[in-house]
Amino acid sequence: MNLEIMEAITQIAKDKKIEKENLRDMLENIFISMIEKKYGSAENFDVIVNIDKGDIEIYQEKTVVETVEDPVTEITLEDALKIDEDAELGEEIVEVIDPEEFGRRLIVSAKQNLNQRIRDFERENIVEEYENRIGEIIIGDIHQIHKRGIYINVDKTEVFLPREEQIYNERLRRGNTVRSIIKEVRNEGRGPEIIVSRGDSKFLIRLLELEVNEIDDGIVIIRNVVREPGDRAKVAVESIDRRVDPVGACVGTKGSRIQAIVRELNNEKIDVINYSSEPEIFIMRALTPAKPLKIIVNREEKMAVAVLPDDQMAIAIGRNGQNLRLASRLTGYQIEPIKESEYDSESASASLPSVEELDLADAIKNKLIEAGVTDVRKIKELEMEGLLALPGIGPKSAEKIWEIIQEFETDESGE
Repeated sequence: MNLEIMEAITQIAKDKKIEKENLRDMLENIFISMIEKKYGSAENFDVIVNIDKGDIEIYQEKTVVETVEDPVTEITLEDALKIDEDAELGEEIVEVIDPEEFGRRLIVSAKQNLNQRIRDFERENIVEEYENRIGEIIIGDIHQIHKRGIYINVDKTEVFLPREEQIYNERLRRGNTVRSIIKEVRNEGRGPEIIVSRGDSKFLIRLLELEVNEIDDGIVIIRNVVREPGDRAKVAVESIDRRVDPVGACVGTKGSRIQAIVRELNNEKIDVINYSSEPEIFIMRALTPAKPLKIIVNREEKMAVAVLPDDQMAIAIGRNGQNLRLASRLTGYQIEPIKESEYDSESASASLPSVEELDLADAIKNKLIEAGVTDVRKIKELEMEGLLALPGIGPKSAEKIWEIIQEFETDESGE
């Protein structure tokens, strides 16, 4: 029976690749549980497992007494002398227990218990191993596709690529070999679940590190990466060596390096830009492929206005606002784009005086302000006909106002 138990257990351990020390601890704990189940307590028992010899030894310590009241902890002198001819009353004696005494049912239960403990051990090992590998790229074969996501075999471990971590426009099929990044390990009721991702920004960072030697060597530093997986990504890079162009290093000769990554990401567009600590320069570069004429920055509010040629407004915003969103996320600034024509118009309007600054009687100023006419631009928009329609503004007042406006226009053109 002893040999049978050990052979079965040793085979399980080989299949599961469990270290001898771990197997020994498992077995000792299992037999302690069996002792408790059979005798009610295991306080006076010792279990020694010798994996190399394939042997299990169980020892029970008892006190030698005249009359036994508790057979688990006590033994008569007559029985003790059979074990040790020098035994005396009051002494402690050790009795060897044959594992067969536990019966076949308990042995079967022990095997089941061992299998459960091995599963628990494997779960703990997987959790520990993959928690230490978070952020690492792995390669595996797709073996199951569900609505919730895709199951991938990596060596002998199953990992899970959830739908939200996939590249939305990528069509993966069973049997395909795919690369992904280990994102997290969820140790839930059903067992550990290793979550991998192809849509996370860190996946792009790792691909760049693999493809661009200068990044791996620490010469080129990735300052930030933002993605909308499957559509577009923006990467800000900087070189610590003036002789190395960070963008050129990432793009590679004739685009060879970046194109390899683009293919891996299902033709996702990748804008690689030079990082700058000056927000005006950084924002201007981040809006690529658009070319802003001017960037006005409010550093305290983390806001910026980008003045763009009228024909580049759509390019700056991008499809469904994507380019603008990514540029804002990359730089950390909320960017408001404005057409050059609108900016020039607003700048000109801003230089026009308010109604209060005009050489008019206070009563006329008040009438204009009450009507919502607060600056020269609004008076120009109304023209003479509009002025006459305002409450409290008669022909003479309108003529006076218009005359001042005309004088202002003369001064402007003269300047």
